[in-house]
Amino acid sequence: MLKKFIHISFLFLFVLTTQAQDLHFSQYFNAPLLVNPANTGFTPDYDYRVGAHHRNQWASVGNPYRTQSIWGDLQLLNNKLENGWLGIGGAILQDVAGSSILTGTRAFGTIAYHQMLGARSLLSGGFGLGWVNKRIDLSKLTFDNQWNGKFFDNTINPNEPFATNQTNYLTLSAGLNYSYFPTDNLYLNIGLAANHINRPSETFYGPTAADTRLDVRYTAFANMSAKVDDRWIVNSNMYVSQMANAWETVIGVNTQRSLNDDGSLQLIMGGYYRVSDAIIPMVGFNLKDYRFTINYDATVSSLGRFNNGRGAYEISIVRDGIFSSSSGRAVKCPSVRF
Repeated sequence: MLKKFIHISFLFLFVLTTQAQDLHFSQYFNAPLLVNPANTGFTPDYDYRVGAHHRNQWASVGNPYRTQSIWGDLQLLNNKLENGWLGIGGAILQDVAGSSILTGTRAFGTIAYHQMLGARSLLSGGFGLGWVNKRIDLSKLTFDNQWNGKFFDNTINPNEPFATNQTNYLTLSAGLNYSYFPTDNLYLNIGLAANHINRPSETFYGPTAADTRLDVRYTAFANMSAKVDDRWIVNSNMYVSQMANAWETVIGVNTQRSLNDDGSLQLIMGGYYRVSDAIIPMVGFNLKDYRFTINYDATVSSLGRFNNGRGAYEISIVRDGIFSSSSGRAVKCPSVRF
C-alpha cells in the first residue's frame, strides 16, 4: 500500500510539473537534435547519422517512466558550397508515465546551415518545428472526492474541470553553435538554443484565467575533445538547461580508448554529475561506424529515500555513415579522431 501511494505521488508530481520540464537524456550528447537544432548535419567526417535512445526511470517505486526516441540527420550541398553546407534532420520521441497514464509523443524536423570562418572555426545556425501530442487516461486517476469512507470509488464523478484527455500544439526552436579547432588534436564547441519560442499552450482543462503557455526553455552546452596520444581521446562536456524555475546542469568527462591500431574498435568510459540529483557512470564501445553507450543514474538527492538511490538507466546507439556516391567528399571541419 505504501509503495502504491509513493508511486501515485510520484506520478502526480510528474503531471503537475509537466509544464516546467521537457524530455531529457543523461546522454544528451547522443541526442543532438533534441539539444540544439544547430547540431543538425554537424557530422564533419560523415554524410549522415541515425540514432535511437531508451531511458527507464524510477522503476523502483512502481511502473517506470519510459522515454524513447529515434532520430537522424544528414549533410546537403557539401560539395556544392565552397565554405559551408546544409543539414536537415528529424526525430520522433515518446514519453510514457506510469501505466500509460500520461503519454507524450513528439515529432519534429530541423534544418541548419554551417559556415566556415577561415580554416579553423565554424559557425552554425539552426531552426526546428515540432508537433506535440499529450494524452492522459482519466480512468486510471483517483481523486480525493471519490473517497466514499471505505475506499476510492471510480464510479463517483470527480467533478474535475477536465475539458479533454489530450492536447496538441506546434513548437518552434532556434539555436547557434560555434566550433574552434586550432589543431587536429584539439576541438572546442559551444552552443545556445531556445525551445518553445512561440510559447504554445499546454493544458487538459478548459479556458481559464491561468496562463497555460509553456515557458521558453534555454539550453547551453560546451564540449572539448583532446587527443592525448594514439590510444586515448578525452572528451569533457557541460550542459545547462533552464525552463521557468527548473534548472538542470550536467558536467562530466568520457574517454575513448582505442583497442586496435586503426581506432575501429574503442572502449568508452566516463562519469557525469547532474547537479543536486545524480551521479552517472557510463560505459560503451565504438565498433567501426557504430557507437553503443549505457549509463546509470544513481540518485543522490532527497528522492533517494523513495527509490533507494536507483534513479534510471539509459541506452543509446548511434550509427555514422558515408553515402557510396560521396567519394572525394570534402571534410571542411575535421573532428578529433584516431
